[in-house]
Amino acid sequence: MTYKETLDWMFAQLPMYQRQGKTAFKKDLTNTLSLAEYLDNPHQKFKSIHIAGTNGKGSTSHMIASIFQEAGYKVGLYTSPHLKDFRERIKVNGKSIRKNCVINFIKRNQSFLKELQLSFFEMTVGMAFEHFAKQKVDIAIIEVGLGGRLDSTNIINPIVSIITNIGYDHTQMLGESLKEIAFEKAGVIKRGVPLMISEKQDEVNAVFLKRAKEMNSPIFFAEDELKKEYQTDLLGHYQQKNIKAAVQSVTVLRNQGYKITEKQIKNGLLHVVKNTGLLGRWQLLSERPKVICDTAHNKEGLQYVLQQLSEQEYENLHIVLGVVNDKDLNTILPLFQKEATYYFCMPKIQRGLKAEILQRQAKEHKLFGTVYSSVNKALVAAKNNAKKSDLVFVGGSTFVVAEVV
Repeated sequence: MTYKETLDWMFAQLPMYQRQGKTAFKKDLTNTLSLAEYLDNPHQKFKSIHIAGTNGKGSTSHMIASIFQEAGYKVGLYTSPHLKDFRERIKVNGKSIRKNCVINFIKRNQSFLKELQLSFFEMTVGMAFEHFAKQKVDIAIIEVGLGGRLDSTNIINPIVSIITNIGYDHTQMLGESLKEIAFEKAGVIKRGVPLMISEKQDEVNAVFLKRAKEMNSPIFFAEDELKKEYQTDLLGHYQQKNIKAAVQSVTVLRNQGYKITEKQIKNGLLHVVKNTGLLGRWQLLSERPKVICDTAHNKEGLQYVLQQLSEQEYENLHIVLGVVNDKDLNTILPLFQKEATYYFCMPKIQRGLKAEILQRQAKEHKLFGTVYSSVNKALVAAKNNAKKSDLVFVGGSTFVVAEVV
């Protein structure tokens, strides 16, 4: 199989949450454990850090990976979803897994993967863990895909667990209340393993405190612990919360014997993009007109991003907007600026919401604009219509940003 044929098989023949939604969510770890055993339990052959949360887990993962890289460690990084290429999900010291490794993993294990009807996410986790074991990484930063308790990554026994924050996302799978969602995220808490909470939230603090006590896990709230200010090359204001979680987690690990200096922490935060290749977080695509994109896609994430957008200097605002079809538009559309011209589009995935439906719903919230047949056509129109002093923002979905970065 070629690389493209391999990916086509993974994407098309097996359930994948990013394409199908709820039907691809398996409430069971049996398959992942079976695959791990079949692969000789690679996840037991390296140290790991586990990161869950509604928003910020990707940025936090990349920050910690960058810090460890600056300190000279060999670092595995597993994140999802990818923006441009599947291989972005599995990196060692910022370098994506090679195409041949992806092809060979599927070729070697295809009959087993078919027999167990493993999901896209389950097989990808197995691929990542085997790759990190073969590469003999010193530490792997593992981002949860969805939820925590029943997520395929949750077979690891990390040296620290991190929960960034809790918001209303994927409610059809994780629960309708913040407490229910927090319960699912709290599933990453392991017995005796330190737990770092990025953000104090009155509605869910008790859930984490209770679970940490049951598991005899030391619990830290990053905003209480870290008073010092740090800078990062990730430009969104919201990154300050992620910085605190990253630095405090590294501090906990320094106490466990990891040799990381203050200078290496600072350099790691300042060189996240260079060290790890992170894209799509308040990313500047061009100047005059200024074009910015961000992957924020739920109420909590968009609140931060749109607040920062309102603080920018511009003459007119143009917003290229697309979403997936399971998004609760009544919670996110009221956040968007009414004094803007909208360019409605549909991301190129099965779960994309038709631009005409988005336009109709947006009109009810006094957001007006034109429908375009693709994300790129919408962006071209926005740039053509914008003066040099205007601002163009692209967002609403990770999959929209993936088409423009």
